[in-house]
Amino acid sequence: MIGTGYVGLVSGACLAELGNDVMCLDVDAAKIAMLKRGEIPIYEPGLDALVARNAQAGRLTFTTDAAESVAHGQAQFIAVGTPPAADGSADLSYVFEAARAIGRHMDDYRLVVDKSTVPVGTAERVRAVIAEELARRGKHIEFGMVSNPEFLKEGAAIDDFMRPDRIVIGAGASDERAKQLMRAIYAPLQRNHERMIVMDIASAELTKYAANAMLATRISFMNELANLAEALGADIEHVRQGIGSDKRIGYHFLYAGCGYGGACFPKDVSALEQTAHAAGMDLKILAAVNQVNEAQKSRLLQKITARFGEDLTGKRFAVWGLAFKPGTDDMREAPSTVIVPGLIERGATVTAYDPVAVAQAKQLFAALPRISYAGSPMAALDGADCLVIVTEWKEFKSPDFVEIKRRLRTSVVIDGRNLFEPAMVREYGLEYSGIGRV
Repeated sequence: MIGTGYVGLVSGACLAELGNDVMCLDVDAAKIAMLKRGEIPIYEPGLDALVARNAQAGRLTFTTDAAESVAHGQAQFIAVGTPPAADGSADLSYVFEAARAIGRHMDDYRLVVDKSTVPVGTAERVRAVIAEELARRGKHIEFGMVSNPEFLKEGAAIDDFMRPDRIVIGAGASDERAKQLMRAIYAPLQRNHERMIVMDIASAELTKYAANAMLATRISFMNELANLAEALGADIEHVRQGIGSDKRIGYHFLYAGCGYGGACFPKDVSALEQTAHAAGMDLKILAAVNQVNEAQKSRLLQKITARFGEDLTGKRFAVWGLAFKPGTDDMREAPSTVIVPGLIERGATVTAYDPVAVAQAKQLFAALPRISYAGSPMAALDGADCLVIVTEWKEFKSPDFVEIKRRLRTSVVIDGRNLFEPAMVREYGLEYSGIGRV
């Protein structure tokens, strides 16, 4: 497994749990040293125990030595990062470096598996890079090439891997050896029913982007409707129930809020747009999805300034939740990265609480003045003029509203995740504003 980031470490640990002998490679020596000590560089529920159990059993090892890694496994999974480039396209430099390492060190058949999220055509470029390295060495070695995109949700990644909705495999029509090896790897997950969908490589690469783009579209659609509902005096929660009950639509990803973030949706929507541009097409819906989401991240700031004014000097705000979603410490593209600086730029003081993302926040917000971190949700409220809810952690869902009112200096709650019924909160004497709620 080349790469010990989110996808690589979860996938490697899960494959080891299935009985495979997995070696994880990373060029970051500090990270590999950490993993060898049993320390996990990311937060994912259950991952620490999974890694520890399989490392102790000898099925999961870690190295910085590419030659050792390539010699170790018949299947070489590329699970490195593909961060956004300046133009929004996927930066594939880490993918190609991994491919060069494989071509530089392989001495017999290897199946190369693209696990990273990559644009259509990347597998063929990886194949060419490996072939170039082999030619440079004067070697004529057969190797297979498949696309096997990941569909892991942060906060539920282990369950997603072990109980997948589908296992997408993109392979050449005549490459039976590659297909059979992938079937063997995933056989333990196939015993209940067939989950593997085999297709051509380009379709597999596009499937990953299409899935994330569809989910992002549903979120932005509901956020835009929520803003309309608010203007019209309608309640978006009633609308959600009304449309979600239609089996053709369903309830998933129809919750209005303050925008999506994380490592996947923003990056993948932009990368798919760039792929379309390269093909001479303009995906108008996806352009709107990104625009709506970026605007939605400022929606809470608009509500705050409408209530307190543009100048927030002397005002204190309690922020509940910093991670982009519950179950993770990931703050990449999180709405909090817009809301917290926006409050401080307007002169406010912020006290924030998040059960796992504070360490990330302290690094990300290190240059910001007037921000502190509380040890509990209630402690963040002391003397605050307003409670701002940004992430829907479970521990926020049934709070003591009497205590909230007692601790707040001004009894205002602005709920960016619609955790509460407005009428119920107002019964406690709190001024409440959600997203598209009445």
